[in-house]
Amino acid sequence: MKANQYIKTVEAYYIFLVTEFGFDVSGEKIRGNAFYDVQYKDGKRIVSISYENIEDYFLITIFLLQNGEMPDYDDKTKTLHLNKLNAQILSVVDKSEISLNNECFFNFSPQDMLEKKLLKGARELRLCLRHFEKLQMSL
Repeated sequence: MKANQYIKTVEAYYIFLVTEFGFDVSGEKIRGNAFYDVQYKDGKRIVSISYENIEDYFLITIFLLQNGEMPDYDDKTKTLHLNKLNAQILSVVDKSEISLNNECFFNFSPQDMLEKKLLKGARELRLCLRHFEKLQMSL
């Protein structure tokens, strides 16, 4: 997937960050065809949706801002990875809420494996953000 297609797909799949949660696109980083990153910011957090093309590595990270600044990446209390949050969310929500969440993404038709990863990440992120305060207390 080329960089411009990645950005367009992220903006489509993650539009809920803007419409539901009040985030703004705060940055787009493209390093050739090797690394793509789209960041959203809401004043308290930055959500980074990044992909390393060479390694086929997809990662969503939530950075909790400290005095408006990004925390040190190694600060595990302020740098949260979606895969860890997702493991915790399953103990907080019931199956009906997961089904309702999935309905929000019904109209998307991923065309390749990266788009499938982006869509899966979007579903998980939306569910986690809906319960973010509960998750934060358990970290």
